[in-house]
Amino acid sequence: MAQKTYSIDMCTGAILPKMLRFSIPLICSGLLQLLFNTADIIVVGRFAGDNSLAAVGSTTSLIYLLVNLFMGLSTGASILAARHFGAKEDEEVHKTVHTAMLLSLISGAALALIGVLGAPTILRLMKSPPEVLPLSILYLRIYFLGMPATMLYNFGAALLRAAGDTRRPLYYLSFAGVVNVTLNLIFVIVFHMDVAGVALATIIAQGISAYFVVRCLMGESSVFRLDPRQLRIYPDKFLQILRIGVPAGLQGVLFSLSNVVIQSSVNTFGEVVVAGNSAANSVEGFLYVSVNAFHQANISFTSQNYGAGHYRRIWRVFFLSTACAMVVGGVLGGLVIASGPVLLGLYTTSAAVIEAGMTRLRITCMAYSIGSMMDVTVGTVRGLGYSVLPTVVTLLGACILRLVWVATVFQLPQYHTISTIYWSYPITWLLTALVHCVCVVLIMGRLKRALAPES
Repeated sequence: MAQKTYSIDMCTGAILPKMLRFSIPLICSGLLQLLFNTADIIVVGRFAGDNSLAAVGSTTSLIYLLVNLFMGLSTGASILAARHFGAKEDEEVHKTVHTAMLLSLISGAALALIGVLGAPTILRLMKSPPEVLPLSILYLRIYFLGMPATMLYNFGAALLRAAGDTRRPLYYLSFAGVVNVTLNLIFVIVFHMDVAGVALATIIAQGISAYFVVRCLMGESSVFRLDPRQLRIYPDKFLQILRIGVPAGLQGVLFSLSNVVIQSSVNTFGEVVVAGNSAANSVEGFLYVSVNAFHQANISFTSQNYGAGHYRRIWRVFFLSTACAMVVGGVLGGLVIASGPVLLGLYTTSAAVIEAGMTRLRITCMAYSIGSMMDVTVGTVRGLGYSVLPTVVTLLGACILRLVWVATVFQLPQYHTISTIYWSYPITWLLTALVHCVCVVLIMGRLKRALAPES
């Protein structure tokens, strides 16, 4: 009954209604998950001061850098499970589920160890302002203690997503999000715990969401049912998850690495610009998760239809997901620019910090449709089993070019401004998106000869 209620048949029927049914709960889930970090930033900015705001915000790119590699493995598990599910290979789905969930625990433990031990060294290499360094280290160490729960939730949600279930993770995150915001206010305002309080509230909320998603999988009556007694690493599934997931994770790492370099350049402009950039980056996060939902939909729909051998349907998935993401990215980007001062005012009362944040929003949000297209086209390429290709394209187009921009154009005296740094985003988005579109056309040409199109 649960399978009939929550799953989506991605291989037959009209695509757009099912894609929206898949994506809308995923957008809401992404927004709630983002609230974990945003609530931290808002509470410390309003009740602990700009130094605490800068301390929490300056760790965001580093957190993404360390987490993205392992999150790529959850993407690999989702793609593999969706492909087997579309091909109706129940035993292979079972093996994928149990391999992935054990892998999530191992990944979480590794991240906790890296974050706790490596925080001081990494933050110093990022040139974090000395006045906020102790607070940044404390926040990062507590935050990473919750990584096992974070990985459990994300791997579990990825497996549910492979079958089209995006609603139940939304329910779990709704409850955990309320707990997170409540504890933030209690720990900071009542107990004056500063950044330690918001970090502790976050890991408690992550633990709650992980508990619910694991309980959900254990109660499944479908092929996605989790039995803790059968947790093991199946070598063939492990290698397949690595083959798909490691390049996906490396792509995220490469993006985050370039963002860490950008953050290091931003840090040289002082704490006001750092705080404004942190607040603006948090606002942009809401745009990202909104368009990323269509990227995830693209991956799941493409993977299932690839497993079922539906060539023409894959094309329709590509065009519909790209169009939806670009429309959502363009509309929301315009709304953020128009309401930017109000949104940034949620994070800080400083007029200087708000203006520093608007400098970034005016540049990046103006071109968010282009960034949306870049993200979604990657989903088609990866869903069709080409995991290394988008990583290479991203490395050359979005990462190396961005680093070259900072090392050359930004170093020229007349362009040594914070705006020059921010312009590196839309320029690299456009070039990378165009190359990914060419890759999709070439790959689909090959698949046309390999898959029998439907009549």
